[in-house]
Amino acid sequence: MTTPDGEIDHGGELETLLCFIRDSRGFDFTGYKRTSLARRIQKRMQTVKIAGYAEYRDYLEINAEEFLELFNTILINVTSFFRDPEAWTFLQTTVVPELVANVPPTEEIRIWSAGCSSGEEAYSLAMMLAEHLGIEESTRRVKIYGTDVDEEALREARTGLYSSKALERLPEEMRKKYFEANGNLFAFRRDLRRRVIFGRHDITRDAPISRVDLLACRNTLMYFNVEAQAKIIERFHFALNEGGHLFLGKAEMLLSDGVRFDVANIRNRVFKLRTGGSTVRPVRFDVRAGAGVRDANRRRHVSELALASSPDSVLGIDRDGTVALINGSARLQFGLSSNDVGRPFHDLEISYRPIELRSVVEQAHSERRSVRVESVRRQKTAEEAQYFDIVVRPLLTIDGEDIGAAITFIDTTEATRLQHEVKRVQEDLATAYAELQSTNAELETVNEELQSSIEELETTNEELQSTNEELETTNEELQSGNEELETMNEEMRIRTAELDETRMFFEGVLSSVEAGVVVLDGELQVRSWNRGAQELWGLRADEVYRQEFFGLDFGLPTDGIREAVELCNESGHRPGQIEIDAMDRRGRPLVISVSCSPLRGPGGGVVLLMEKRPSR
Repeated sequence: MTTPDGEIDHGGELETLLCFIRDSRGFDFTGYKRTSLARRIQKRMQTVKIAGYAEYRDYLEINAEEFLELFNTILINVTSFFRDPEAWTFLQTTVVPELVANVPPTEEIRIWSAGCSSGEEAYSLAMMLAEHLGIEESTRRVKIYGTDVDEEALREARTGLYSSKALERLPEEMRKKYFEANGNLFAFRRDLRRRVIFGRHDITRDAPISRVDLLACRNTLMYFNVEAQAKIIERFHFALNEGGHLFLGKAEMLLSDGVRFDVANIRNRVFKLRTGGSTVRPVRFDVRAGAGVRDANRRRHVSELALASSPDSVLGIDRDGTVALINGSARLQFGLSSNDVGRPFHDLEISYRPIELRSVVEQAHSERRSVRVESVRRQKTAEEAQYFDIVVRPLLTIDGEDIGAAITFIDTTEATRLQHEVKRVQEDLATAYAELQSTNAELETVNEELQSSIEELETTNEELQSTNEELETTNEELQSGNEELETMNEEMRIRTAELDETRMFFEGVLSSVEAGVVVLDGELQVRSWNRGAQELWGLRADEVYRQEFFGLDFGLPTDGIREAVELCNESGHRPGQIEIDAMDRRGRPLVISVSCSPLRGPGGGVVLLMEKRPSR
């Protein structure tokens, strides 16, 4: 089974998993785009080394803490202060002055930041209004609602604490004006903070916040499929006041909602709720009893003329199946004449060609209702065909007596021709779109769907926009990954610096010791050879590194201390000092005192301390 987004569902296991998450934790991801959603879930499944959706569901049932990790993976919290500065500049210079002018001074200015993540966008709105109104006026009139489904992100937003890195994009003047130092972090100023209210809200399920003058929902709609986006936009339409503005992300559009929203600035994705409008009322006819011509004969004559002049072909048949009426259009259309009136209907060619009408007439009589047969084809000539919609109506008296039937032939030839032309155009367009499949795999599914109906052709731009949203989603995922890598690199740099410092300290200690110090690992290979050992025996550290100690050729007879060294390495106990005759690097005899100490650590090892003693 393949989802509308092209994602293989493996028998509906992904949908089952999403329903389980919704029912057990209240997070409804069923409206999210399957391509990006499956990719994020599979990323988490790879982390815990699980291959299938069903197995991962079982894992979630057993490990409740995994829900938090999964939600953090799906809900990508990529945001910043005044993200996309050009869009915010348009908001500051054009939208905000209009908004303030439209709201009476005695009323609140209500703003909703939907999908606010960790709060940067909501606080950016607060700063923008404060810059226009002044801080004192802003604390009196402005109320901002920040909502999201991620409780962890909302907890961070409520603290109003941000690192210096998060404030890098803010001008120095605004940092000083709106943030106060709080340890290693910076806190958003308290008076404005009290006007920003954060709460959990699911824009796909929960009732929208009402009477909003400005609604910001940036780079959130792109995670949802077309149906979910339509529902969300409907809720946003309800939430906005007349003339209110909708502020979307740079990857989002309202391609199919020109009825309710006008474009304020397409480049910066700002839309304005359409105001006014008119209602088209149907024409009402009032025919009063007794009005018009009262003479019965004249009425009958008018009725006959109206029937005769009708563009639709009409036949009247009494209950016995005898033709009682043929109007002028029917005579011209089907080659009938006045001589056919009074003949049995089944004797006329029209009763069985182009379709068998006698059974349709019987159905209308038995069910006492109109029966319609659409798109009936009649070959008029060898090159020309006609199409009709045939309506058979039973003729019932006031007392309910069925006295006959009226057969009306409605000529739909021109409409059918136009439908065929539309179908041909659709096929041509579908063929043109199919050629794009070689350059863009994701458009292949869209092109195939466009062949089915005109309505799908109208959604082409929305599908292309969906592709842009997918790319934006990928960019945000990469940005999130880059931030994680930067954090890891910073930790690695700190650890490397600490390790270098420790190594330099260790080398300095060894270099300052006058005696020879040799460190052997568990395999009795040389791992450290200090300057004292180098001066004593004439071998450099790089010459002996990783060499078997007892295989070195220098002035110390190592066989004399082998037993003590091996015992120290194996048992971890320190043997007594050993004095042994040796020769220094200049060939002078001397006595060396050798001390063995076990090296505490993984793999073991021995530390040898070699000191010169007076000659015996």
